[in-house]
Amino acid sequence: MKVQRTIPPAAAPLYWRDLFCGFGGIFSGEKSVQNFEAEIKEYFGVQYVFAVSSGKAALALILRALKTLSSKNEVLIPAYTCFSVPSAIVKAGLKVKLCDIDPATLDFDYKMLEKRVNENTLCVVPNHLFGIPSDLDRIQSLCRVRGIYVVEDAAQAMGGVYKGNKLGTIGDVGFFSFGRGKNITCGSGGVILTHSQQIASAIEKEYSGLERPTFLENMKEFVSLVMMKIFIYPALFWFPNGLPFLKLGETFFYTDFPMKRFSGIKSGWMRKWKERLERSKQDRAENGAYFIKSLRAGIPRGNDIPYLRLPIVIETVEKRNRIYSLSRERGLGLSVMYPTAVNEIEEIKADFKGEAFPSAKEIAEKLLTVPVHALVSDRDKRAITELVNSHC
Repeated sequence: MKVQRTIPPAAAPLYWRDLFCGFGGIFSGEKSVQNFEAEIKEYFGVQYVFAVSSGKAALALILRALKTLSSKNEVLIPAYTCFSVPSAIVKAGLKVKLCDIDPATLDFDYKMLEKRVNENTLCVVPNHLFGIPSDLDRIQSLCRVRGIYVVEDAAQAMGGVYKGNKLGTIGDVGFFSFGRGKNITCGSGGVILTHSQQIASAIEKEYSGLERPTFLENMKEFVSLVMMKIFIYPALFWFPNGLPFLKLGETFFYTDFPMKRFSGIKSGWMRKWKERLERSKQDRAENGAYFIKSLRAGIPRGNDIPYLRLPIVIETVEKRNRIYSLSRERGLGLSVMYPTAVNEIEEIKADFKGEAFPSAKEIAEKLLTVPVHALVSDRDKRAITELVNSHC
């Protein structure tokens, strides 16, 4: 374990006053959650909102609901995405289908997407990876004429916009995540948004069967969030980062995650969520713009994007691994993200036998992400720039 200033790859603003406001939510319970959902409705301009225990629980709930509205059973996703997405599809009892990506944008390969949709496609899930908007006009145009739902995975893109419209509100249904390292956090949690009364009714039937977290579960999460609050700062992050059993930054596929309602204590922690979101958006957009201007690396570019992390593509696997290794030695917070394309996930790779997604594989091997959150100092930015540019 090396004691040194260490930048977390991702971090979200969290304040002591918000933590202790969570206790008020314990006593107000369901009313506190309803108030939080009402604020989400107003801010995002949607009619129906459901707050749940995590982003992947939100996606699984959406898919279970859509399954009751159609006989179709395939969910089409990018071949490079968070492992939580295919895990939610499997948990919902549906089939994972993949489309390769465009390595220049990290969005779908749209020529392939047109060929991959079929009569069994229940929905397409664009993922706005790292906060970069997918081409929703193109996706909706393709899906609408075929009766295919568009489910916006905006887990990494809360606060982002696409042609003046808020991400998560443009498709048939969308969801956000409040997990650690997202744009705003309460440790875990997610929220579903939709304008559709039909979809909302189907979700409500599934949602009504969800349990509320127990008091003990709330207290465990409170302790976890306090620890995160203390150790997320670069001066202390070396400690949890050096504990192998915490497995920080590692990616896993599992389907036994809990699906519960959002708790009152979580809604208390989210008391100032709009203020925190606006501050986070500004910091991430400004830091992202700095690195886009400064780094000599392949970067999917955009205007004023509040990146969750800034993705950069390194020329070779060897150079990527070298930069990553040096970043870890120096505590600079660069990360490698998802270790494989979805078709190479051990637990489900048999479902994709004979299929190849070369661009997703390439990105998994060559991608690095750069931290852009508020804890990255000017000195950190210069050090990261020097490291990357000296090896590119």
